[in-house]
Amino acid sequence: MINIKEMVVVSGKGGTGKTSLTGALSFLFRNKVIADCDVDAANLHMILNIDKVLLTKEFLGGKKARIAPERCTDCGKCRDVCLYDAISEDFVVDTVSCEGCGACHFLCPAGAVDFDERLSGHCYICSTGDNGRFVFAEMIPGEENSGKLVAMVRNEAREEAKKTGNELILIDGPPGIGCPVISSLTGTHLAVIVTEPTPTGAHDLKRIVELTNHFQIRTAVAVNKSDINASYVREAQQFCKDNSLVYLGEIPYEPKITEAQKEAKTILDFAPHCAASGAIREIHTKLQSILEEL
Repeated sequence: MINIKEMVVVSGKGGTGKTSLTGALSFLFRNKVIADCDVDAANLHMILNIDKVLLTKEFLGGKKARIAPERCTDCGKCRDVCLYDAISEDFVVDTVSCEGCGACHFLCPAGAVDFDERLSGHCYICSTGDNGRFVFAEMIPGEENSGKLVAMVRNEAREEAKKTGNELILIDGPPGIGCPVISSLTGTHLAVIVTEPTPTGAHDLKRIVELTNHFQIRTAVAVNKSDINASYVREAQQFCKDNSLVYLGEIPYEPKITEAQKEAKTILDFAPHCAASGAIREIHTKLQSILEEL
């Protein structure tokens, strides 16, 4: 059996360049399965060389109420207990307003309210141009349980890794520190945090490190847009030293990354010889060494 390792790229906040780095690393790593776990706003597929969708799976997530008219006695109890005004005067549930709390289902004296799982999203298993695999998912707007959908993406990625014999699962995690991030982090072998040299970047770096420490995940840090504020770069370096974190290095601000995104390419595809590409190659080399130690 192959020893599959999972590496997740997270950020603690949006806009740090997490997905751009993940896309560039996917260009460099071989024998990998890529997973985009930012299911609320998946966009990694926009810059990868996706060949075709091999399989689409439905995700059943949050529950919504539905009143069966043949059992309803028009008593009005459901309307009385609904805090979201989701039930009309003729006892039809507005699925957009319904928050899925279940109060009407549990308190209906006639048992007329069904409370079933709904289609909340889709998971896609794709092939890539280098004969690899890419797994991502999309939530249906307004639906919930994105943490469970993240778990589905990771499970599918593991299955693809076993089928194809790939030893690495490279995960693009969601921003922040909420439920989808926790679902992306748990059980991984290495967390790569992408931060930026700003006050909010420094603040959210500390928050996401608290999370990786809680789950006892080995953590490494890279500073993106490093040349916009040298003092915060030094602060990040000192923070890594004080907390026994691996400091991967800095990626300078590079306007060509935006140009590459417009062309649906990674920076290594678009401008392989620019300073940012060189910095990412150095980070990749360090990450390879860390993964070999795990």
